[in-house]
Amino acid sequence: MTANDNNTASDLNSNPDSDSDGLLAESAAPTQQSNHSEHTDQPLPVMRLDDFLKRCGMAGTGGQAKYWIQAGDVRLNGEVETRRRKQLALGDVIECLGETFTLGPEHFY
Repeated sequence: MTANDNNTASDLNSNPDSDSDGLLAESAAPTQQSNHSEHTDQPLPVMRLDDFLKRCGMAGTGGQAKYWIQAGDVRLNGEVETRRRKQLALGDVIECLGETFTLGPEHFY
């Protein structure tokens, strides 16, 4: 090894971002948006679409909610939604059989 090779190897080993092999660690790439509020460590509430239809009293059973969703009778934020396990978040607007609901904190408790 030459003097320059030693400097390079020692530079890599002294780099706080390098691992034990002297390879640079991957930089922290942005991750998917977590389900946490920006201002607190509390998770943001989420609810599945089929659960919402039961909780708000529209559907008496999960089977009834599933039927309406898969039949295209449910809209989420103006678009037909056929995924019964679609995760909802606060402020989502759900339409079913001519009734419109806005998902609010009261639906989680």
